[in-house]
Amino acid sequence: MRLHRRAVTAIVAVGATALVVIFQALDEPAPSRSAAAAAATSAAPTRSLTEQEKDLLHDAEDKLMRSCMKARGFDMWAVPRRPLPEDRDFPYVIDDVMWASRHGYGTDIYAQRDRLRRSDPNRRYFTGLPPAERQRALDALHGERSARQLKVRTPNGMTVGRADDGCIAQAQEKLYGDLDVWFRVTTMTDALTEMRGRQVLADTGFAESVKNWSTCMGAKGFRFPDPYEARAAFTKPDKPAARAEEVRTAVAEARCASSSGLSDTIRRLDRQYGERLRGAYSGEVNTRLRLELAALGRAGSLVQTG
Repeated sequence: MRLHRRAVTAIVAVGATALVVIFQALDEPAPSRSAAAAAATSAAPTRSLTEQEKDLLHDAEDKLMRSCMKARGFDMWAVPRRPLPEDRDFPYVIDDVMWASRHGYGTDIYAQRDRLRRSDPNRRYFTGLPPAERQRALDALHGERSARQLKVRTPNGMTVGRADDGCIAQAQEKLYGDLDVWFRVTTMTDALTEMRGRQVLADTGFAESVKNWSTCMGAKGFRFPDPYEARAAFTKPDKPAARAEEVRTAVAEARCASSSGLSDTIRRLDRQYGERLRGAYSGEVNTRLRLELAALGRAGSLVQTG
């Protein structure tokens, strides 16, 4: 099915869109390695992080990284976790009629992203440095090649590595504790998003629901075999489409997602495969959450210091 291969690419892209932000080194005491080890063996957390708590952890890490970069002779600027609050992820199908009526397939948000990217002070700062200084700044941020390398093999078979002496790594160690543990569990759990997406897209129930969705779209005058084809028709940069037509098609997509049962199928499959993966990798999932919950107090203190 055409949607499978192409939509996986979209899901991978969503998972990879972390802004390169810059944090590090205040005098806030870091949790010890023994504390991190104790956290890894304690009982499973009873709740998840709220969006506000995720923002707080991001802001604290950002502050730590910027402080580290400043100490190494480089200026960096804060980057919010969600610079565009209206920017949403619809990895399978747009199913929010209100959002579709305002943003269509999100081409207006793509344009805002591009403007943010071009005006980003960190990007302009790095590109404005002489080549030798730029490399020194990148080494300060990401770590030296000669540094100790952390490596993790993800559940989907990829090997991910990083140096342990850059400002990103040092900020995370200061906030979360044992860097080796933090890097392992975040790398492993981040990979589960793509794996879950692949499993949903490969499920025969998903394929059947997409057929129903396509029939619904056809009855409204839109001939698309799957949501990916509909989205691609309006998001190709070399073939801009009329804004009104984009919105009209996206609204039809969202309505058909509901009436055809595709949204219900996606929610069921996404929950089913998500629970299986979280169960299979419960050690990594629970350890990550414990470290994040334990870091909230430190994060609050860091952010409050201004």
